[in-house]
Amino acid sequence: MAKSDADRTTIDLFENEKRPGRPKTNPLPRDIQLKVNKRNQIKRDRARGLKRIEFKVSSELYQALSDMAEAQNISRSVLIETILQEKLAINR
Repeated sequence: MAKSDADRTTIDLFENEKRPGRPKTNPLPRDIQLKVNKRNQIKRDRARGLKRIEFKVSSELYQALSDMAEAQNISRSVLIETILQEKLAINR
């Protein structure tokens, strides 16, 4: 059987090959790991009844929200949710 240098799935062919650095703990490449992690995070959020909202803001507003969240020791998303809840309660 021919051995391909790019094939890392057949461990017994490479048991004597020493490679520098920390051994891989996940067989998937990093970009696929990120996609899998994001998919799992979305599933966890859905299970908790959370919905996703995305919007773009200016860098000044972004920094102001980040600073305010840090001052209150909460995440930016929790701060934004609190602001939205307060605003909706006022307008009812």
